Amino acid sequence: MANVAVPAPPAEVARPDFQVVPLRGLPIVGVLFAALIVAIAANELWPLEFLHVVFGAAWTVIDLFVGLVLGPILGRLSIPARVELTTKLMPKMVLIMPTVVTITLAAGWQLGHLLGTVDSSYANHDWIVASYIVVGIMAVIALGLLEPANVAVLIELKKPRPDPRVIEHLMKRFIYTAGATGVMQVATLVIMTKIATG
Repeated sequence: MANVAVPAPPAEVARPDFQVVPLRGLPIVGVLFAALIVAIAANELWPLEFLHVVFGAAWTVIDLFVGLVLGPILGRLSIPARVELTTKLMPKMVLIMPTVVTITLAAGWQLGHLLGTVDSSYANHDWIVASYIVVGIMAVIALGLLEPANVAVLIELKKPRPDPRVIEHLMKRFIYTAGATGVMQVATLVIMTKIATG
């Protein structure tokens, strides 16, 4: 009887060491939130507009890139490549997304009060309400679906024996919801340009 080579069991995927919440980024987040508090307390046009536009643009770019570019690529990567990308990118996203979303919304709301665009008498009030709806849905998705999925994937990867089915399920949720927010960001751009041009 001939010897049949038995394939070796697949090697466990190497997982680089990482922090779920990168502690070195917390001081930066603290400085940004302090800037937001100062801008709201000052209630001046330039700092509020700066924070709203810059962080709103960052939110838009991140959603479009992750949802429409990175998400589909991530879904087609090999498991080791996906693990490496996830452990390098996702901890940073744990800090970036809540910061970007919160500063955009808080500065935008204060700016709306300062400019009177939140008042029902504002000429483009219907477009403002439409923006509230779209941005509200995106904020719920970002903070209620994307962020928990992101943290859950990282916690699962920290376990001695991560369950690939759990990771696969959570990553699909992350990719699909990121894609949905990317598409909704296009609607936000339409609304914002309409408001800006009158």
